[in-house]
Amino acid sequence: MKSAFQTNSGHAASRRVFLGRGAAVALAAALGPVAARADDFGPAPLLSQSFPDTQGAAVSLSRWAGRPVVANFWATWCPPCVKEMPELDALHKKYPSVQFVGLGVDTAVNIRAFMHKVHVSYPLLVTGHDGIQLMRDLGNQAGGLPFTVVFDAKGRQIDRVLGQIKPAQFERIIQGLAA
Repeated sequence: MKSAFQTNSGHAASRRVFLGRGAAVALAAALGPVAARADDFGPAPLLSQSFPDTQGAAVSLSRWAGRPVVANFWATWCPPCVKEMPELDALHKKYPSVQFVGLGVDTAVNIRAFMHKVHVSYPLLVTGHDGIQLMRDLGNQAGGLPFTVVFDAKGRQIDRVLGQIKPAQFERIIQGLAA
């Protein structure tokens, strides 16, 4: 007779990998925000990708071509992520010419449940586990959350913050984009 572990070993292994990554994410978040210089960045392939919304419909980030974009990687289980969402939402409302988008490193089910508790005016899309590699591709080698990446209207990555944003500092970046 097979044990539950043997029958579900693929699922259990995937869960261990995800939980291990989650620990790395939590550690990076605990280290606090880390900003980068604009000359550290390369091309921004993220903006040419599509991700499902919480209902499963594909949303292409290219729909915001020609606009500055703030992409915030987050998860429902990440306290600093949840804490900064109202601050990001306030900036989204204050600077309507800048498109904010939340990229959930989580499941659609979790994000849908979360949306009933915390409301934001910007779109929330689902990257799932693949979001960790996307963050690494954008310069977040630790894979930590929250992770916010800022793109100018030409699609160039101009800033990034690993850890919770500092609203006053972050607003100065947004003001420059909205000008």
